[in-house]
Parts: sequence; C-alpha cells; structure tokens
Amino acid sequence: MEFKDLEIFQMVAEKGTISEVAKEFNYVQSNITSRIQKLEMELNTPLFNRHRRGMTLTPEGKVLLSYSKKLLLLTEEMKKAVQNKNEPTGKLEIGTVETVYHLPKILSTYIKKYKNVDLSLFTGVTETLEEEVLNHKLDGAFVTESDFHPDLVSHEVFNEELVLISDMKERSLGDLKEEPFLCFSEGCGYRARLETWYKDQNIIPRKVMEFGTLETILRSVSMGLGVSFVPMSSVEHMKQSGLIQIHSLPEKYSKVRTVFIRRADTYMTSTIEKFIETIEMSKQTDLILNEA
Repeated sequence: MEFKDLEIFQMVAEKGTISEVAKEFNYVQSNITSRIQKLEMELNTPLFNRHRRGMTLTPEGKVLLSYSKKLLLLTEEMKKAVQNKNEPTGKLEIGTVETVYHLPKILSTYIKKYKNVDLSLFTGVTETLEEEVLNHKLDGAFVTESDFHPDLVSHEVFNEELVLISDMKERSLGDLKEEPFLCFSEGCGYRARLETWYKDQNIIPRKVMEFGTLETILRSVSMGLGVSFVPMSSVEHMKQSGLIQIHSLPEKYSKVRTVFIRRADTYMTSTIEKFIETIEMSKQTDLILNEA
C-alpha cells in the first residue's frame, strides 16, 4: 500500500467522482480507477459503491478513511519533524480574522527571513478558524481570545480596544442603538461582544446586516448604512480623515485580546516555531516604540 494510493482514495471519497480526481492529480482516469481497484484487492473488500451519480463510501471505506487521514497527517508531521531547525521549509497555512492590524508586519518579517517557507493566509471568523485548526486544516490562526477547546494552546499577540463607529451625522448613543448593525457572520468575536452589549441594554437591533470584508463594512458605515463594532487600530485613519465618528463603550465590552492558536498535541516544527518567535519579536518592537 502506497501513501499516494491513500491520497487518491481520500480525494475520491471527497469528490465522489473519478473524473474530478483525475483532473486534480493530472492523471488519466484509468490510472485513478486502477489505483482504487488495487487498494480494494489488497484489503480484500470494496471501498466504494458505484452508481450513476458517482461513488460513495462503503462502511469499510468509511473505516479506511478514518485511518487514512491519521496516517497522512502523521506522514506530514514526520516530514516536518526532520526539517533543518535553523532553516524552516515547506508549507505554513495560517488563518486570521480580518482585523489584525499588526499582521502585515509579522508576515513581512517572517517571509523575508525564511524564504523557503510557502506561507498561505486564509481569513474567517474566530469560531470557524478554531475548528479548522482543530481539524488540522490550518497550522495556526490569529483569533479573538475566548474559551478555546482544550486541545488548543494560545499565544498572546496584543490587546485591542473595540469601538462603535457611525457616519458623521450628529446623533446620541441612544439614537445609534436604533441603527442597523453591520457585522461579520456568526462566530465573530467582535460581533459577540456588541450583541452582549445590546442584550444587557435590553435592545433588539432593528436590522443585522452581514458582510464578508472589513473594507465593505467600513465604507458602508461611512455612507450612513448603519453602525459597527471594530478595533480602534483599524479605523483611526478614517476618524482623522473625517469619514466616521467613534463612540466608546464600557471596558466590559470593548477590551479584547488577539491571540495565535495552534494544536497542543502536534509536533512543534521549525516552521511554526520560527513563526511564533516572529510574533514575539513583533510584540517587543511595539513595546519599545510605545515606550519611546
């Protein structure tokens, strides 16, 4: 049994058709078919039900899929474990919420120093990113601190103040409570904070509008579409330009901490170790600048 056969098996289980998998691996369809048949002969059991719409796993196939995922994850960890500690290489897949103000500096420092690392960045809300780190889909993620799963370990990145923002029209905080709430999807830590404030104030937002990017939220607020709750660092430039107004809420709702999470039980590769070192260096630089 070869690891490549298990990779192909997993892909067929995911895609459900030989043709899609053949395109993914740039193989002819007969090659994919023969590899699956070879695997079934070695295990002496059918792994897929074949039908007009494609292929679905048999009960035995589902068992193999569970073991296959574990084997391939261990294989990937094994490769990473033997990397040169001083010169990390390979893939590093990082997730982040959209509003990490310090992220460009961290990424730039890391990429310039470790040129052999292929770093990919994915955005999402805290809850989704936590699940993807837990399921080994991401090596780590920048998220809003919360009560994380016990299999995760977190590294503090920085503290942040959240502020309520509105357009330049003169209104009281009471008036703003009636405005539509512009936010990211469910699972966003900032959204959860403002929803708690609404609840404590016995307010039901007149309308909740979900957006996919911070830029769209900020532009919509400046044009009077509604209000939002965002990090102060991400909107200071808009305040100085006279595009928005900033309103403070009590510390209970406004003080948050951004952390970097990773699985506690995975091998600490040089790739991720050096990334965490870069985060710590960035924190020290910011501390020195703030004290100057």
